Amino acid sequence: MKKTIFTLATVIMTVAAGFSQSKIVIKGSDTVLPLSQKEAESYMKKNSGQNIAVIGGGSGVGIAALMDGTTDIAMSSRSLKMDERLKLQDAGKAYKEITIARDALSVIVNNGNKVTKLTREQIEAIYTGKITNWKEVGGDDLKIVVYSRETSSGTYEFFKDHVLNKKNYASSVLNMPATGAIIQSVSQTKGAIGYVGLAYVTKEVKDLAVSYDKGKTFVNASVANAKNKTYPIVRPLYYYVPSAKEKMVKPFVDFVLSPEGQKIVEQVGYISLN
Repeated sequence: MKKTIFTLATVIMTVAAGFSQSKIVIKGSDTVLPLSQKEAESYMKKNSGQNIAVIGGGSGVGIAALMDGTTDIAMSSRSLKMDERLKLQDAGKAYKEITIARDALSVIVNNGNKVTKLTREQIEAIYTGKITNWKEVGGDDLKIVVYSRETSSGTYEFFKDHVLNKKNYASSVLNMPATGAIIQSVSQTKGAIGYVGLAYVTKEVKDLAVSYDKGKTFVNASVANAKNKTYPIVRPLYYYVPSAKEKMVKPFVDFVLSPEGQKIVEQVGYISLN
């Protein structure tokens, strides 16, 4: 499984004629970004003359673009919030929600950290500021440096809701503008901890086994463990398509959902819908 780090807050891929002449614009989630890039590359190879621009920046960026009409597809690693749905409804902007893949969210630490596993409760305590030293969870006497995505990220929202039980992040948590920046920071900081989509995990960091049954069983993030439902932190990944653009983007979306497109999902490092 080939895995790639994207270190820029916003990554832009423009193919063939360039961004200004692109027929389809896709904006949003950094988690969905590498998948959309690969899908777009494969689709354009099969369909000459089709141009697709894929732009990251976070789920919030994609959803904002959906609202102001500056994207043909919004990528998101979370579902729309109720207030966002109401704003779109009030503006008369109909849309379609499409699940294109699933993602296992990995909790990562520096390779020099001897801790190999944490319970959900311990992760919550670290991110809410109750646990501040690795010796409190079986590690060295070392301050924990906590990294998170920024507040506009769908990954930030999902982690807060499903791992922190909707509790607020501690004020000491360092918010990073992109997933690749978390990988880089954790790899360079011995006391660091972070969370990233499975496709971003590399040998430069260590993936922790996680327990959701108070320490009875610990499971590492992997495609196999997500598929057999033993790994607990799994989420859907979405495309949001304005109804006015649905006909135009349908061939590409159909490709993503096809057996060929879902094979790419697994090649990138996520979990197919099959």
